[in-house]
Amino acid sequence: MFKKLKEKVKGDDRRSQSHPESGPPQQQLHPNNPYYSSSQQQQLHAAPTEKYQPPPGPPPNQSSSKPEYQAPPGPPPGQSSGSGYAPPPRPPPSQFPQQPPPSFEAPVQHNWQVIPDTALLPPPPSIGYKSSPTANSSVEEGDRAYAWCNANPLWPPYNIAPSTHAAIQNAQLALLRAPSFTGEIMPQPQAGHWKVRTHANCRDSSILTNLPMYSALVDTPLRTQQPKTIYFELKVTGIGRGGHSLEEADAGIAVGFIAPPYPTFRLPGWQRGSLGVHGDDGRKYVNDTWGGVDFTTAFAPGDTVGIGMSFTIPKNPPSYEAEQKGKLMDIEVFFTRNAKKEGGWDGNELDARSEGGTMGLRGDFDLFPAIGVFGGVDFEVLFHPSQWLYRPF
Repeated sequence: MFKKLKEKVKGDDRRSQSHPESGPPQQQLHPNNPYYSSSQQQQLHAAPTEKYQPPPGPPPNQSSSKPEYQAPPGPPPGQSSGSGYAPPPRPPPSQFPQQPPPSFEAPVQHNWQVIPDTALLPPPPSIGYKSSPTANSSVEEGDRAYAWCNANPLWPPYNIAPSTHAAIQNAQLALLRAPSFTGEIMPQPQAGHWKVRTHANCRDSSILTNLPMYSALVDTPLRTQQPKTIYFELKVTGIGRGGHSLEEADAGIAVGFIAPPYPTFRLPGWQRGSLGVHGDDGRKYVNDTWGGVDFTTAFAPGDTVGIGMSFTIPKNPPSYEAEQKGKLMDIEVFFTRNAKKEGGWDGNELDARSEGGTMGLRGDFDLFPAIGVFGGVDFEVLFHPSQWLYRPF
């Protein structure tokens, strides 16, 4: 019995040596075992193989690992040895050449440092300035005017009497002296004609009229169904006490319109509800406390300049967005010099930096003529149409 048991043990040893991977069934990995990946199963179940021996030489379709190509000796087949053939000094071109074929067009290389010619382009839009090269106003005065406007909101339209409205149409307008004004304001025999002479030390001042030139309740085209134009002119007779232009002299004249009340120690166009064209720097100002926008050239002695506004019923009904912005009518602001219209702009448009927008200038408030001055200047104001060089009607 022990002999048989010994023979059986020896037989099992021989089987285990001939099949080393075999073992009890519970030790073999199941193909669906979740704890091992398929790659691990392949590695664990792979049959042993002999060690790989690479064949001599490089594999097919690959270049030799030798450092340099050696051309075969002798000429190629089909040529005699005396034909003067020489083997190529380098290996033949590869399957994918590095240089493009002759038919390939390389992309055009642009020199981005070259400045393009802008002669044919339209002129750039006007840009605003942070300050004027000729203005003498201080930051403190600007802050004081801003606080003044916040404390004094715009007046509602005034219901003027028919007799007062008739006097306005006949240019029976008087000029009012501002508290900061120093000089003389002299009425002339003809109605609507005034002469003004300021002192050299006159500070920024706005000279206003006693009556509005535009009544929002009486003159609006929304009521009359007729267009309404307001306009006046100013003739420059002297600048800077001997100077030749407002740009050179320490003096200035501005023409414009304001909606009351207005801080008269500021020029028209600098604060809310006002616009103006300034003759010292030639810029236009629409509620612009900064440096204005390029518009025209400086006023000179002998120039007759005019400022006007035309209100008409909208050609196209205003959109909801336009109504939200306060557009009621089509408005044109225009400027003249020596009987010719020199420029203008849309009265409903305004630079984005203007804090008050076009409030007060859309035809829903009364508007007064305004003449801004500083320094020593001489000029005449002309309100009656018979005195104008330009005919807006």
